[in-house]
Amino acid sequence: MADLAALEEKLGIRFNELSLLEQALVHSSYVNENPDSAPISNERLEFLGDAVLGMVFAEKLYQDLPEISEGEMSKLRSYLVCRDTLAGVAEAIGLGEYIYLGKGEESNGGRHKLTNLADTIEAVTATVFLDQGLEVTRALVLRLFNTELARLANQGIAVDYKSQLQQLLQAEQQEAPLYHIIETTGPDHDRRFVAEVKVNDTVLGKGSGKSKKLAETEAAHQALEKFETDFT
Repeated sequence: MADLAALEEKLGIRFNELSLLEQALVHSSYVNENPDSAPISNERLEFLGDAVLGMVFAEKLYQDLPEISEGEMSKLRSYLVCRDTLAGVAEAIGLGEYIYLGKGEESNGGRHKLTNLADTIEAVTATVFLDQGLEVTRALVLRLFNTELARLANQGIAVDYKSQLQQLLQAEQQEAPLYHIIETTGPDHDRRFVAEVKVNDTVLGKGSGKSKKLAETEAAHQALEKFETDFT
């Protein structure tokens, strides 16, 4: 059994219904092998937690960054709720050690899989929301994601998409990404650039923007979204 008291300590929350927190830790592989003791996985809680995280981040971005557009806020929120960001925060608090996994998933390194970590922190967020309410949940989310939020505020979206892609490729033991401007259109006062990002001879993503930096940023964003689709 997971040490729920230790997890409560890490979260800084004393739950009213500890069974809710326990359900948030139940992976579907555990249900498959233990249908009598754990009939329900954390998948429904993941769904709710994703929505709660999105709302908390949207509110925070709206309040703290009044100068950015709707589209830019959407990109920042997407970064905050993407698998890699969620998994990084989950790993920072050691959430993987508390997940209930089936034997097969356990033997395949399930406690360190990005998808499992990301899904579980979504489920835990939902549990806090149901058990403690929005105010406590907001405070917890902002505390857990403080480093990521500060990075976005200080560095901006461009740095994060490109650095995130480079970190992901390094984790996969691949070469560093290279960016190329492949097309420039429009008059001098209204230029439009198209960039692509490659590893070796493989194009990972393309993007366009009113500057080379924005085009490269969008190319990195597209590459990350492709990774997200391929590995979830």
